[in-house]
Order: sequence, then structure tokens, then C-alpha cells
Amino acid sequence: MISRSCFLLSLAASALCTASSLAADSVKIVLIAGKVKEVDKVGHHDYLGGCRLMQALLKQTPGVDAVLVNEEWPADEKVFDGAAAVVFYTDGGGKQAYLATPEHVALVQKMADGKTGLVNIHQAVEFTPAFAEQSMNWIGGAYNALSSRGHWDSVHDTFPKHAITSGVTPWKINDGWLNHFKFPAEMKGVTPLVWSGKEKLGSPEGGDKDVVAWTFDRPSGGRSFSFSGLDAHHAWEQAGMRQLVINGVLWSAGVEIPAAGAKCEADKVLIDSFLTPRVAPPKKVKAEAAVK
Repeated sequence: MISRSCFLLSLAASALCTASSLAADSVKIVLIAGKVKEVDKVGHHDYLGGCRLMQALLKQTPGVDAVLVNEEWPADEKVFDGAAAVVFYTDGGGKQAYLATPEHVALVQKMADGKTGLVNIHQAVEFTPAFAEQSMNWIGGAYNALSSRGHWDSVHDTFPKHAITSGVTPWKINDGWLNHFKFPAEMKGVTPLVWSGKEKLGSPEGGDKDVVAWTFDRPSGGRSFSFSGLDAHHAWEQAGMRQLVINGVLWSAGVEIPAAGAKCEADKVLIDSFLTPRVAPPKKVKAEAAVK
């Protein structure tokens, strides 16, 4: 007869093995938040708030372990170990911490050479000319002297059939966009998903120059997803856009996306709860008033 102590010990060992198995089977996604300016309008370029919200939304998919790095680059790079995907939601134009040192570039290159998913959101898609080669290799496109940026209204109601567009509903928004990227010849490896431009708005008729969201199937077998919108935190209130981004992050990590899209339920209260506190910038004084 098995004693009570042996039975409890066996039960504990079984539970530990089950927990270890679940941990081993979990999909790890690392979220890198760019620096948030202390003095700025609440919600503007709120990379930390956006990553914290993404963390909560991604955890709505069973088996996903979303890990937040809130200081631009992890103090302990072991956080990248076992990551199925890494998300960069940061400033661009050379301000990216992952381009700051040769060691950081080499580490991301190692991930790009492997099958780690790479996701770049908003200004993180803008690499400086010095890193144009990395940009093409990592995300499948490059921002150059012919590219453009700005804020304008666009309507998004036409999407190609792709796992990332599963469950994506139409939305309209005035967002901050980057477009006119340089893509490979014949868009090799690149699949456009969303378009936005001042003339054709959100229509695919804008062509390659208006592409603002795309996937890149890297030669290594890894997946990359890029989206140049999400200038302000309130954009997360758009259910279609929120679905696109969460699907994109999960797809890059190799997670199968349900036909109705990954679960990413959120209301304004939840979304606003992740806003980073800011100090309001000083009000601009008109020249006439300043003279008096």
C-alpha cells in the first residue's frame, strides 16, 4: 500500500512536471518599449503604455507568455532566450536602442538569421541610411530620402486574405503614418496588408508607395511584421487596427490565428488604464501676445 506521504510526493512531482511542460510549450514574446518623453501630450508616442496594453491583449491567447522590457533595451539580454518573437515599439531615425551599439545590432541580426519573429511598430520602421541593409534584411523594406511621413485621415475597409487580416474589421482614423518605403524588386517576400496615403487614403489603389503594414517572409524562414501607424495611444480603440496588430505579433511568433482573429477584447477604460502619466507641455504663446 502506498503511504500518504509517498502519494503526496508523487502528486507534487506530477504537478511540477505538468507545470514545466506547460512552461516549455508556452510561446514567449518579448515587448521592447521605447523611451517615453516625460513632457508631452498624454498618449502621444506612448510606447510603454502601448506595450503594456499589448502584453495584456496577447495574454488573452492561451499559452502566450508576453514579457515586457520597459527601458528600451534589457539590462539582462537573457530575456531574449527562447523568444518566438520580439516587438519593437520605439522611436526611429537612429534613436532605436537596438541600433545603438554593434553588439545590439549583432544580437538582432542573430535573431533575424534564425526564426525569431521581428515586429516593428510606428517609428521603429524608420532605420537611418547607415542601417538600410539591416532594414531590408530584418523587415523587408527601407525608409529612405524618397519616403514620407505625416498625419492624415484614412479609411481602411479592404484587406487581402492573410492570417493577419483574420477578423479585422474596417476602421477610419487620423493617424501618424510613414510610407513610400523602398521594397525589394517584385516585392519578393513582402505581402502588403494595409495602405494609407493622402491621395488614395486607405485604398490599395495607392500601390506599393502607400503600404503602411506588411509582412516579410525572411529567407531564414523567420517572419517579420511591420506597421507604421499607432502614433497615439487612442488608436488602440479602433477594433480593426487592434486586431491587425495583435494578429501580426502572434503570426510573427508562429502562433496559428483563428478564422475570427485572435482574442483582443478591450474597451476605452481598459485602454486608457495603460496610459503613461506625462507632464503637459507649456502652452504656445502667440507672437502678438509675447510682444505686449
